[in-house]
Amino acid sequence: MAAKCDLCGKGPQFGNNVSHANNKTRRRWNVNLQPVKAKVDGGSKRMSVCTSCIKTGKIVKVA
Repeated sequence: MAAKCDLCGKGPQFGNNVSHANNKTRRRWNVNLQPVKAKVDGGSKRMSVCTSCIKTGKIVKVA
């Protein structure tokens, strides 16, 4: 499963760990994804959605 939000498509970001000795190694910042049951086309569907989409109300949770 890809680390991507099913709504907005937000994915991981990449960069470097930089040590005190200025050594650089690759790292990634993953998206905070949560499994959610959402209302889609009148039915419920399981999706992995980022927390920013949940907070802004882009998704309607199934009660």
